[in-house]
Amino acid sequence: MTIQSRHPAQIRRSSGVTMAEVGRLAGVSQVTVSRALSAPDKVSPQTLQRIHDAIARTGYVPNAVAGALASNKSNLVAALVPSVTNIVYSSMLHAFSDIMWGHGYQIMLSETGFDLDREEKAIATHLSRRPDAILLTGIRHSAGARRMLLNAGIPVVEVWDISDTPIDCCVGFSHVQAGYAAADFALQAGYRHAATITASDERALRRRDAFASRFGKAKDTVVGGVDFSASATLGLGREALSRLLQQGFEPGTVIFCSSDQFAQGVLIEAMARGLSVPEEVAVIGFGDQEFAAMTEPALTSIRIDRQVLGQVAANALVDRFSAGPTTSAIHDVGFEIIKRQSA
Repeated sequence: MTIQSRHPAQIRRSSGVTMAEVGRLAGVSQVTVSRALSAPDKVSPQTLQRIHDAIARTGYVPNAVAGALASNKSNLVAALVPSVTNIVYSSMLHAFSDIMWGHGYQIMLSETGFDLDREEKAIATHLSRRPDAILLTGIRHSAGARRMLLNAGIPVVEVWDISDTPIDCCVGFSHVQAGYAAADFALQAGYRHAATITASDERALRRRDAFASRFGKAKDTVVGGVDFSASATLGLGREALSRLLQQGFEPGTVIFCSSDQFAQGVLIEAMARGLSVPEEVAVIGFGDQEFAAMTEPALTSIRIDRQVLGQVAANALVDRFSAGPTTSAIHDVGFEIIKRQSA
C-alpha cells in the first residue's frame, strides 16, 4: 500500500476513525501519523509500515479536500459530457481516463445533456471541489461558465470541436467541414435529392446546415429535413423517415443523419415499407458506432476516432500541467467517411 503525501490540515475525523486512533494502533503519536501522511520520507520505513498496516486495518480515509486546499493540488480532473451512456462519449472517456489514471488523476464525471444552464451549474459544483483540470464537451458555453473557467486558472480542454479561440485548448474536428464532406460524398455518388434528420445538439445543427447548404447550392434546390428536440433514438429515426415520406419523398434521395441511431432507424423503417436501399433511399450516419458495419445493409457513416480523441485530450492536459499554456492549443483529429452499402 502506498500513502500519498498529505498536509497536516487533514487531521480530522474520517469514516468514524480518527488519526489518533490510527496512531494508537500503530504505536506512534498522532503527530507521527500526520507526518507520515504529509511527508512520508521523514518517517522511518519501519514506522511507516506500521502506520500503513494500521490504516489498512481501520479503514481510515484522510481528508483529501483539506489536503487540496493546503497543497493547491487535488489529483482530480472534472469531465462534463452530454451523456454517460452514449458510446460516443463513454468510449472517448475510457481512453481519456486511462491516461489520466496513469498520471495519478481520478475523474469526477457529470452528465449535462445539451443544456448550457445545466452545464454552468455543473461547472460551478466541480470547481468548488478544486479539480486540477476540467474537460468540457463542445466549445459553446454560457457567459457565466466562461467567466468561472477563466477565473479558475486551471487547464481546460474542450473536446468534440475546434475553435481558434478556445478557453485553453481544444481537441476535435470541424463539424462544418464534416457536413460539407457528407454533401460532397452524396453529390459524387450521383444522388439528385437530399434530406436531413437532426437532433437538437448544436454541433449536429452545424453539420446539418453545412450539408444542406453545399448540396442545395450544387443542385439548386432546398434540402428539407426533420429536426427533433430530443436525443437521437432508433424509434425517432423510423418516425423521421415516415414524416419525410408524408412530405413527398423523391426516389433516389440521400438522407444525412446526425447520428447512427437515427440512421439505423431509417434503415429499419425503409425495410418495413419495402423501400430498397440505397436505390430508393440512401442513408449516411454520423459516429460510425460499432453496430454500423452490422446493419442491413451496412451503414455508411462519418467516423471520428474516439480513442484517439480521448488520448489527445488527456495528453493535452498533461502537457498543460508540465509546460503551461505555451503548448499547442488546437488539436484537429479529423474525420473519415466510411463508405458501406447504405449510400
